Amino acid sequence: MKKYTSLLLGFTLLFACEDVVGVEDITAETVVILAPADNSTIDDTTVSFSWETMSGAETYQLQIAIPTFEQATEIVVDTTTMNNQFQKELESGDYQWRIRALNSAYQTEYNTRNLIVQ
Repeated sequence: MKKYTSLLLGFTLLFACEDVVGVEDITAETVVILAPADNSTIDDTTVSFSWETMSGAETYQLQIAIPTFEQATEIVVDTTTMNNQFQKELESGDYQWRIRALNSAYQTEYNTRNLIVQ
């Protein structure tokens, strides 16, 4: 009986670890932002955010804060998307936005940019 219990435990551990096996570790990667560039001034209230797709990423988490994340008076957006672009209508003001990539086991650090909407 002890032999079967050990065998069952071994199979359980093997299959429990299977979820992580084959998932790319993206923790050392950085999402490459395409637009808007850091410290951009946008004259339109509809802002288009875009970034390069990343190998191993399943989704991207995008956040937008007023005026910065360290001194946030409001988190305007906190969303997860499978796309590499996002549009948002923003009022005039100073913003900070950030993006990170995620998969079922790992996530990158945020890549943060500043933005002014006029």
